[in-house]
Amino acid sequence: MVLDGPEAFAFLDVRPLFPGHVLVVPRLHRATLLDLPDADVGPLFIAVRRVAAAVTAAAGAEGTFVAANNAVSQSVPHLHIHVVPRTKGDGLRGFFWPRGRYATDADMAEVAAGIRACLGT
Repeated sequence: MVLDGPEAFAFLDVRPLFPGHVLVVPRLHRATLLDLPDADVGPLFIAVRRVAAAVTAAAGAEGTFVAANNAVSQSVPHLHIHVVPRTKGDGLRGFFWPRGRYATDADMAEVAAGIRACLGT
């Protein structure tokens, strides 16, 4: 355990990408980010920010990678935010999966329009 707060706690990942890899978890059970009430988003991410600063300092890192799987690839059905120390040349390459491009600008515009429609904007 590295943080034990009223809204969130944090502990070392037992299978770290690098030493200092921490998981930040809301105290109340929430399966995914979509299950986290609006009022709890700020307190959780304040804890994530505090942990990111501490991990950076303690690991002698240049920064952190902060990420959360949301249902797909989520090995534990409880929301958890990964905070991983990063240093230039550490071997991680951007995201952990292959990235691609949209076939055309029109395809990209269509996807953006669909997301805007679901957001109501």
